[in-house]
Parts: sequence; structure tokens; C-alpha cells
Amino acid sequence: MGWMSRALITLAKSHQAKYNVVSGISQCGRFSFSTTSFNAARLFTDKHEWVDVNGKTGTVGISHYAQDSLGDIVYAQLPDVGSEFNLHDECGALESVKAASELYCPVSGKVVEKNPAVEETPGLINQSCYEKGWLFKIDLSKPEELDTLMDEAAYEKFLKSQSDDG
Repeated sequence: MGWMSRALITLAKSHQAKYNVVSGISQCGRFSFSTTSFNAARLFTDKHEWVDVNGKTGTVGISHYAQDSLGDIVYAQLPDVGSEFNLHDECGALESVKAASELYCPVSGKVVEKNPAVEETPGLINQSCYEKGWLFKIDLSKPEELDTLMDEAAYEKFLKSQSDDG
């Protein structure tokens, strides 16, 4: 591990997880800097869920693109604590004024926490999908599945390819 990776890990562990950066996105392994935030491990699925891994636990939510596409979210059905899921299993649902959408588990594991604030106020997903609007936490049973997910740069490229196809 290089000095920069060690420095970034130390920085992330110091709870200073947000920095403004003047220029776009640059990548260093799974660490990314963007104009809005610094995140050490956020990975995305092609169904627009994300997982942010800390140790063996992943925090799961939906992407900005997904919440924007859904519109104002009015109901969140989150998985129960103790539930176990495999990669891509349906694990919940979101309803908005425009549509309903299933949630798919981005990794295999056991749900260890769900976000009661989102159940109480689903609009938090629209307001802060990466911070206050997270959905649930899961203990990963197959961490190697993370290798199948996209980092932020790959996800942005995926979104662009989807809009080019439409």
C-alpha cells in the first residue's frame, strides 16, 4: 500500500469525510474525490443502489440518479433487521408520487440495522441520498462480490451510456 492510500485511510478514519475539491473527480484505488464529497468505498450497481463499506459492514442506499428519477419519495419499505439476502435479491421497495420501485440487495449478507429516520420521513432520500437518506446496513457474507460493483467514475460512465442509448 502506497503512502497516499495510507494517508487517505488515516484521513477517512479521522471522521473528516467531506472535502470540497475544485476539479471534477479523480480516482486513487477505491478512494474518490468529487466536488461534493470524499468517500472511501462507495460502490454502485446497475440498478442504482450503492453500498459504502466500512470493515465488514455495508451501508446501502439509492443513487442521486435513482432518487431524482423517482421524484418525491413518500414511502420506504426497508428490510427487517436479521433478514438475510443474496446478491440482487429483492429486499424492499420505495414509492414516490410518480412510481414504485423495488430495492435490490447490492451484496449478500444479513441486515443489521435499518434507518428509522427514512421510514418516518422517506423524503430524506431525496434530500440527502448519500448521508441522511441511507436505507439499511448489512454485514457482508461474500465481500468478493464488491468486485462486481462500479466505483463512482464507472457508474457515471454507465449513466452516460444509458442516456446515450435512450
